[in-house]
Amino acid sequence: MKIISTFHPKEEFMSDLKNSFPQVEFLFYKNIREAERELPNGEVIVTMGEDLTSDHINMSHKCKWIMVTSAGLEKMPFEAIGKKGIFVTNARGIHKTPMAEFTIGLMLQHAKQLQTVWKQERDALWSRRLPTSEIYQATLLILGAGAIGGEIARLAQAFQMKVIGVNSTGETREYFDRMLTLETFRDQLPDADYIVSVLPSTEETKHILTVDHFEQMKETAVFINIGRGDLVEESVILEATEKKLIGHIYLDVFDKEPLPKEHPFWKAEGITVTPHLSSITSEYMPRAFDIFKKNLSTYSENRENFINVIDIERGY
Repeated sequence: MKIISTFHPKEEFMSDLKNSFPQVEFLFYKNIREAERELPNGEVIVTMGEDLTSDHINMSHKCKWIMVTSAGLEKMPFEAIGKKGIFVTNARGIHKTPMAEFTIGLMLQHAKQLQTVWKQERDALWSRRLPTSEIYQATLLILGAGAIGGEIARLAQAFQMKVIGVNSTGETREYFDRMLTLETFRDQLPDADYIVSVLPSTEETKHILTVDHFEQMKETAVFINIGRGDLVEESVILEATEKKLIGHIYLDVFDKEPLPKEHPFWKAEGITVTPHLSSITSEYMPRAFDIFKKNLSTYSENRENFINVIDIERGY
C-alpha cells in the first residue's frame, strides 16, 4: 500500500508512521505540485484539506481513502470525490480544547477590560475607572453545538453561565441548558450577553447573520466568530460596528486570509482581529496523527470502525 502525503510533517511524525506501519510505503511531499507525479499510484492521500482539486482526484486512479488532518473541509472537491467513491475522514475534535480555551479567554479579557489595562500600563496610567464585569451567570449563545461548541459549553458551566446551543436538529446535548436550531435561534439574541459562532461553512450557514440579527442583540453584547469567515458578510460587520449595535466583535476567521493590511477591520472601533489562531497549539499535529494512525490500523485490517467519517453529500 502506498500513502501519499501532500505536506511535509516533522521528522518525528514521519518516523513514527514508518515504524508503526512497516508494511506501508509512505511518500511525503512539500506540496501538492510535488505530489502530483505519484497521485495515480496512491491508495491513500493525506492532506491538510486546502490543496486538492477535482483534477487531482481524477488522476488518483487507485485512491480509496483521503485523510484530512484538519477539521475544515470547505475547499475539498467533494463532487469529484463522490463520483469516484472515495471515502474521507478528518481530524474533527482535535480543535475543541484550544478553541474552547481561546473563547473563554476572550470572554474573560473582555469582561475584565484587559485590552484597556494593557494600554494603561504602556502609558504608565494608574486608573481603576474601568467598566469591568463578570461572565458569572451571563448568557452564552453558541452557534454550533458540536465538539468545539460542547467544550466551550462545558467550560462555561464552570462559571455558572447560562448556555444555549444551536444545532441542525435542536436535539439536547450535554452541558447546554437549552438547544435551538438555525431557524429558531433568532428569538434568543436579545437575551444573549455573548454570541459565539463555531459553525462550519455550508450552504445553510453562509451569510446567515444579517444586520437584522445584530440589531436584535443587546447594545452590550459581544460577538465572537471562530468558525468560518463567510458566516456574515464583511459589510454587515462594518455596519454593525459603525452603528454601534453591540458592544464588541472579535474575529478570528475571515473570508480572505491573511487579512490585507489595508482592510478596515484592523482599525475599526469595536472590532478585535486575531489571525486565525484559535486552534493553533503544539498538540495539533500529535492529535491529528493519532487519529490518522487509528484509522490506518482500521483500514489495514479491513475493519469498518473508522473515526470521523465524512458525509460526502453534506460536506462534513
